[in-house]
Order: sequence, then C-alpha cells, then structure tokens
Amino acid sequence: MKIAEALLLRADVQKKLASLRDRIGRNAVVQDGDQPHEDPDQLLQDAIAVLGELRDLVQKINEANLANSLPDGRTLTAAIAERDMLASQHSLLQHAIASSHREPDRYSMSEIKWVATLPVKNLQKRAEDLAKNIRELNALIQETNWKSELP
Repeated sequence: MKIAEALLLRADVQKKLASLRDRIGRNAVVQDGDQPHEDPDQLLQDAIAVLGELRDLVQKINEANLANSLPDGRTLTAAIAERDMLASQHSLLQHAIASSHREPDRYSMSEIKWVATLPVKNLQKRAEDLAKNIRELNALIQETNWKSELP
C-alpha cells in the first residue's frame, strides 16, 4: 500500500471513529422504559477496536514518513514539519494583515482615527511567497506519498 493510500484510509477510519462517537452519545441515555436504538456498549467496543486500527495505521504512516525522502533528500517527516511551520507562519501573517485594518468609526474630526502600525504591503507579499512555498512543498510531499510504500 502506498503512503497516499494509507492517508486516505486514515481519513476514512477517523470519519468512522467520529461517527461511532456520535452514535455512542445519542444512545448513552434514554428515557426510563425505552430502549436505545443501538447498543452503546457494543458501539463503545467497536470504537475502541477502531482506535487500535487507527493507531496501527498511524504508526505505519509515521515509519514510512521517516524512511522515505523527497527528491532533495529531506525525509517526509522533516518535510511535513517544515510544511506545518510554513503554514503557521502564513496563518500568523494573515492574522497580522487582517488585524491591521479597522473600519473607521469617525463621525466628526474629534473622534479617533485608526492607523496601521504594520507594513501591510510587505506582509502581504511575504504571505503570498509562503503560500507558494507551501503549495510547492505539498506537491513534493504528495508525489512522494504516491511513490512510497508503507513498511
């Protein structure tokens, strides 16, 4: 199985787990004298089994990420950490840009005027450059994921 396929499977398993969790919650309490639509104890056992399945899959994905490299020599683990850091930087810049704009609330000359204290144009350029770097890194990661097998 390719890493990319395992990632798709992981997403499906996570959805299944979320569904089981929701069903457990809906059936955990019923009105006195009524029966739940599904056995919450069985749902709980199923969810615990799915968690074990998820653990095994994530472990294999992590091992494969450490064992496989991008064309530039970085391991997938290092590339994913780099991508996460770039995404955090991008989010931070986007927040700074959004926070630098405030609608004027001036109704007369004596009211407060807001002035941006950050160089928004420069921040926007940096954010765009980061977004491009993230896209390019994601493409490399995905390409490697489709070429690499799980251990």
